[in-house]
Amino acid sequence: MNSEKTNPALEIQLLKLFLLGALAMFIAGIATPMMTISKLIFLQSSFSILSGLQDLLEQGHYLLFILISGLSIALPFCKILLLAWVLHNNGRAAKLNNLIDLIHNYGRWAMLDVLVVAILLVSVKLGAIASVEVHSGLYWFAAAVLVTMWVTHRTVLLLERSKP
Repeated sequence: MNSEKTNPALEIQLLKLFLLGALAMFIAGIATPMMTISKLIFLQSSFSILSGLQDLLEQGHYLLFILISGLSIALPFCKILLLAWVLHNNGRAAKLNNLIDLIHNYGRWAMLDVLVVAILLVSVKLGAIASVEVHSGLYWFAAAVLVTMWVTHRTVLLLERSKP
């Protein structure tokens, strides 16, 4: 979208649609398996973000549970909600600039899960005991985070254009 030629109201509607798509991808990303780890030949375990969090809670790893649930579920979900609120208000309030800056600066931490899975993949691929198969959950989650980052960027540009 070229920022000088688009109608701001139309762009806001399109951004809302992309944000709705990001929410759907986010839900799919946290609920569907991200990977399967196969140890030796006989043992296989598939993990999604939600199942991994459930395992952490059941095993008593509360600090790790809080950290991952905060960065992987709460932060991206709050970012999507706040972006929806900013777009619904069409950037009219001056306080929205501070809010969108906060979203833009701290929302990148949602990619932490993708980074952790990438590190795990590399470390397991280097070992001969286990193998890892990536599933759609990782792609859904990464796509949701990237679309949300793009919507944030476009929203920042819209707010900058609407400044007097």
